[in-house]
Amino acid sequence: MSGETRAAAGAPPSRDDVLRLYATMALIRAFDQRVATLVLKGAFSGVGHLCVGQEAVAAGVCAALRDDDYVTSTHRGHGHCLAKGVDPGEMMAELFGKATGTCHGKGGSMHIADFRRGMLGANGIVGAGLPIACGAALTAKLTDSGRVTVAFFGDGASNIGAFHESLNLAAVWKLPVVFVCENNRYGEATPVEYALSAEHVADRAASYRMPGLIADGQDVLDVYGKAREAVAHARSGAGPVLLECETYRYFGHFVGDPARYRSAEEVEWYRARDCIIRCAEYLRERHGVAVKQLDEIGAEAERRLDAAVAFAESGTAPGLAAILEDVYGEARA
Repeated sequence: MSGETRAAAGAPPSRDDVLRLYATMALIRAFDQRVATLVLKGAFSGVGHLCVGQEAVAAGVCAALRDDDYVTSTHRGHGHCLAKGVDPGEMMAELFGKATGTCHGKGGSMHIADFRRGMLGANGIVGAGLPIACGAALTAKLTDSGRVTVAFFGDGASNIGAFHESLNLAAVWKLPVVFVCENNRYGEATPVEYALSAEHVADRAASYRMPGLIADGQDVLDVYGKAREAVAHARSGAGPVLLECETYRYFGHFVGDPARYRSAEEVEWYRARDCIIRCAEYLRERHGVAVKQLDEIGAEAERRLDAAVAFAESGTAPGLAAILEDVYGEARA
C-alpha cells in the first residue's frame, strides 16, 4: 500500500519493501480474479475491466507515493485503488451497488473514489483523469503542500486531446504531476502499433520538455525504481514527468471479451513473464524467502477477498432519497 515502502532515494528496496510490493500485487490479482468470477455469476450489474497481468504498475507506482499524494485512475482502476490503500470491502460493496460502498453504491466499478486515501476517482471517460490530475497538482503547488499527483491512463488515451492539453499545461506551469501510461498494447481491440505515431508513448515527452521514462511493467522493481525517480523530480518543483510502463492484460477488454484480436501465443509469451512470479523468484533467490511464506501472502489476499465479498453482500442498496445526495457540493461564503 502507498506510503509503506520507505526505501531512501537511490537505495535498493529492502526485503520488507519487496514483500510489501508482492503482497499488494497478490491482493490486486485476487480482487480482479474474484470480480471476474462474480461477473460471470451475475452477482452484480455491469462488466469488469480487469488489470490481471498489470499489477506491477499500480503496486510499484503507488509505493513511491506518500499517503497524502493524489491519484487519478481509469476504467481499469481496481489495482490503482487497492495500491493507494482503498478498502477492498468498500470497493466490493461499490461494485455490488451497496450504500456501504466507497461512493455509496452510485459509482460502480468504473467510478470508485476515496478522497481519504488520495484516490480522486476512477473514470469511465478515456483520458479524463489527466486534466483532473493537473487541477490537483496546481492546488498542491499553490498551497505549497509538497504533494504529488499521479495520473494513470492507457496507451489509447495518449492519442486524445486531453492527453496533449494536460501535458502542455503541466509543463508550462511546472506542476508536480507524474503521467503514468499503462501501455498494455491494446486500446480496447486496437493494437498500439496501429494507432501510435511514435515508437513509445514516452517519446512524446520531448514535445513538452519533460522527462520521459520507460519501465518494464512486468517487473515491479523496475516500475518502483522509475516511479521513485519520477516522483522525486515532480516533488522537487522541477515539473512533470511522463512514465510509460510496458505491460499486458491477460483478460480481454472486459470480462466476456473473447479477445480474438490477439493470438494465444502472444498471451502465453506475456504470461511467462508474469510480474508476480518474477517478484517471487527475486524474493526467493535474493532474500531467501520461503515458498511457504509467499503462499501465505496469497492465502491472506484470498481471505481478505472472502471478507470483502461478505461485507458487500451484507450491505443494503441506497434508498430512493439518496438519488439527490452527493450531487451538489455545499455552498461556501
